[in-house]
Amino acid sequence: MSSIDKTLLSGSMGTMLLKLLSEKDMYGYEMIDTLRSRSQNVFELKAGTLYPLLHSFEEKNYLTSYEHEVAGKVRKYYSITDQGRKYLKSKLDEWETYSVAVANVLAPTGI
Repeated sequence: MSSIDKTLLSGSMGTMLLKLLSEKDMYGYEMIDTLRSRSQNVFELKAGTLYPLLHSFEEKNYLTSYEHEVAGKVRKYYSITDQGRKYLKSKLDEWETYSVAVANVLAPTGI
C-alpha cells in the first residue's frame, strides 16, 4: 500500500487515538495495534510518536492513566475524561465539515 503524506496525519492522529479511547481504556501497544489493524496497515504509529501525544493529552486533562496488572505484567492504561470527550466531539465535527468539503471539491464534475 502506498504511504500517506505525514502532514495529512499530524492533525488527525490525536483525534483517532481519542476515538479509540472513547470506546475503551487501552495501553500503548494496544492503541498502536488497534490503529494499525483498523487502518489496514496504513497507520503505523511508533511509540516515540504515541507517548508524547498521550502525555500532552494528560496535561490538557483529556486523558488520565492508571496501572493495571494483567497476566503478571503491569501496564499503563489510558482513559478518556469528560473534557477529552468534549474535545473529541469538536474534532469529529470539524472532521465532518472538512471531509464533506474535500469530497465536494474532488467529486467528478463531468469535465
